[in-house]
Amino acid sequence: MSSFSAIRAFGTVVRLPHGVHFKRPMCFSLQRGTDSFGRILSSSAVILGNAWWDSFFSVRFDGGDARNIWTFSPVCMGRRSCKIAGRKDAQNAKKAKLFSKIGKEVVSAVKKGGPNVTSNSALAAILEKAKELDVPKEILERNIKRASEKGQESYIEKIYEVYGFGGVSIIVEVSTDKVNRSVAAVREVVKDYGGKMADPGSVMFKFRRARVVNIKVTDADKDQLLTIALDAGAEDVIEPSIYEDDADEDKLESYYKVVSAAENYSEILSKLREEGIAFEPDNGSELLPITTIEVDDEAMDLNKELMSRLLDLDDVDAVYTDQK
Repeated sequence: MSSFSAIRAFGTVVRLPHGVHFKRPMCFSLQRGTDSFGRILSSSAVILGNAWWDSFFSVRFDGGDARNIWTFSPVCMGRRSCKIAGRKDAQNAKKAKLFSKIGKEVVSAVKKGGPNVTSNSALAAILEKAKELDVPKEILERNIKRASEKGQESYIEKIYEVYGFGGVSIIVEVSTDKVNRSVAAVREVVKDYGGKMADPGSVMFKFRRARVVNIKVTDADKDQLLTIALDAGAEDVIEPSIYEDDADEDKLESYYKVVSAAENYSEILSKLREEGIAFEPDNGSELLPITTIEVDDEAMDLNKELMSRLLDLDDVDAVYTDQK
């Protein structure tokens, strides 16, 4: 099989090396000696093999064929650096998705019981949870108003199962007011980025649902955290994957996961507050892999891109994997 595939951009066929890419608009003049290059057709950041290339340009020479031009050297190579590069962005994306899911829950609660918290206990519970999660007030107000808009439907929760690269399993949690739209969007991303949709139940058995508290490694001493969590009834404290050559600033973006059964969750949060330890609670529960799978660098990067694209979908609330 050829290592290149063709796409059409502005009426011109451009040949791209296999690998996933995403749009990153940029524009500048290119010159070679005294000859001016043609106009830029597209600009992207590209993952190729193990490397992140900072910028990729598809250019048509005046009167000639399309050419591929990479600028800058790879800025990320291999498992460790690629994993670190996404830690902070992943945590920010997770928080944004959490806020979005709370907003959807507000819409559904208002649709069922109205906007009055006195008479709508479901809405009152969601607003109380939102307060604990530090959800901005404007998000709550916007979604309460949105629920009364004509044509706005309640949200339905769906789960889609996906096969990734290297034997990895992926679970996609969705809250949607249009089921056909959500399944079509998930299928399209999975197909475009090399995954495969799995039948219901095919990979779900590899995960278990639990309550989780996320704690930044800089906010707690490991031994102190273990003592507090286990005394309060936690099932486990999962340490982040940290490599020997990680820079200090990279370690700051790592999190401990305190795993708990639902009945002990409130007690754990109370103990952490008493000890003055900052934490990020979950939004009801998380899916944790029963066992994890280690894959090579190429499969790791491809799975990361697939999961990132799934998280970009508005209907998707969370994406879980058993990749180590």
